[in-house]
Amino acid sequence: VQLQASGGGLVQAGGSLRLSCAASGVNINTYAMGWYRQAPGKQRELVAAISSEFSRHIIDSVKDRFAIHRDNAQNTMYLEMNNLKPEDTAVYYCNIAKYFWTIVTGGGTYLSSWGQGTLVTVSS
Repeated sequence: VQLQASGGGLVQAGGSLRLSCAASGVNINTYAMGWYRQAPGKQRELVAAISSEFSRHIIDSVKDRFAIHRDNAQNTMYLEMNNLKPEDTAVYYCNIAKYFWTIVTGGGTYLSSWGQGTLVTVSS
């Protein structure tokens, strides 16, 4: 299973980006997926998760600004990020797991390695 995160870049505060996570080697239809981020000097944290039934969990700090989507036909997950803030600056990673609680809690087994992620830099 391989995941390719893309779509990051440099954006001014208040701007928007759409991240993509394209999967290969697996049909994502029956799996949960999630976006995580790691800022410099900080631990990786969950940003948003989406189950195979399209249930969603988004952390409070971005809930009003970010949205998570999946397109099973395209085997791809997306993160729509609006009104970006400097504190959103991080490397963003995606991953996939059999269970939604694995994505949300970090417990259990992920199907993929973390990869290189995609860098989002928000300037003030």
